[in-house]
Amino acid sequence: MSMPALFKGRLSLPVIGSPLFIVSNPDLVIAQCKAGIVGSFPALNARPPELLDEWLARITEELAAYDRAHPERPSAPFAVNQIVHKSNNRLDHDMALCAKYRVPMVITSLGAREDLNQAVHGWGGITFHDVINQKFARKAIEKGADGLVLVAAGAGGHAGQISPFAFVAETRRWFDGPIALSGAIATGRAIRAARVLGADFAYIGSAFIATKEANAVEKYKEMITTSGAEDIVYSNLFTGVHGNYLKPSILASGLDPENLPVSDPSKMNFGTDASGERARPKAWKEIWGSGQGVGSIDAVLPAAELIARFKREYDEAIDPAL
Repeated sequence: MSMPALFKGRLSLPVIGSPLFIVSNPDLVIAQCKAGIVGSFPALNARPPELLDEWLARITEELAAYDRAHPERPSAPFAVNQIVHKSNNRLDHDMALCAKYRVPMVITSLGAREDLNQAVHGWGGITFHDVINQKFARKAIEKGADGLVLVAAGAGGHAGQISPFAFVAETRRWFDGPIALSGAIATGRAIRAARVLGADFAYIGSAFIATKEANAVEKYKEMITTSGAEDIVYSNLFTGVHGNYLKPSILASGLDPENLPVSDPSKMNFGTDASGERARPKAWKEIWGSGQGVGSIDAVLPAAELIARFKREYDEAIDPAL
């Protein structure tokens, strides 16, 4: 396993807070970084596109000020998630702003591009690419990504179906670079387990939805704290890509989570159909994503308090048989 120089001496825990669509914002990212874990957000969360400049300026300036005040305990680096799919017509604009602020880390999704990785390396940053199988993992490294985010079974939102045990083990057979593991990680013990499996980082999302700083409605945060693994539904109905969603939010939209149809991605419509009637509820806004680790989340806390709890649990996670 390898830890990039970017992170050395700057982490309280080997954790990356995953970029949560709509939910992640500068408040959450800054709180995560100050508490010693990598904070991240999707560039597309900044709307209109011009807002991204303001977000990056604020995050960069506030973390720099924090580092000056706490030289003995500097903040963790932050990351921006870029959707590298051809449908993202903001990519060039958003990457130019990442270059302007020399964003330390870029997490790419839905496409691996050599030119993008080279651009990030040009300003001294690093790139991780999120993947759900070995085919995509190998392609990402061939295209120049520095690290991988293995999105295993149980992860929130768009997720894979491979066990984290198998996913990490198979990837480590050919890749000795940095790996972040995603999938039902919501305690310090689970962070420790990810490290034991062979990952360098735990990649945590759902637990941070239930934080004070998160840009999520209160009902969403409450649903995270009252749900368990059996309340997670895996479906491709809502976006055309399989993902994990909270069953109560599906029920609240008038759908039967036990009998969801299979989606035809080519006919997806999140607005109205030809008759003007509602086609299907909107993913993320009305159908809420979450991973299977929600059963370990029972309260809405400030991000720093949640991370402190993770740290205590991580430090205490020693095999009693040893």
